[in-house]
Amino acid sequence: MEYKVVPFVASIDKNETSKQVAIQLENLISTYSNQGWKYMRLESVTTFIKPDNGCFGFGAKPGYTTSRQIIVFGK
Repeated sequence: MEYKVVPFVASIDKNETSKQVAIQLENLISTYSNQGWKYMRLESVTTFIKPDNGCFGFGAKPGYTTSRQIIVFGK
């Protein structure tokens, strides 16, 4: 089986609802389905961003953990 993994980041204005998020997800799934890919699942991937030491310690930023959404397709 062949897989394709695509990032998914929904973007809405503060007055919009989760319905707009669902529409964005649906459109992305439809786009890849039209290319022959079958939607499999939406996953969350936790990533650690390494600290930035800055220049000579100035502007240093600590490391942190973030979560990214990805869509898995197969064919």
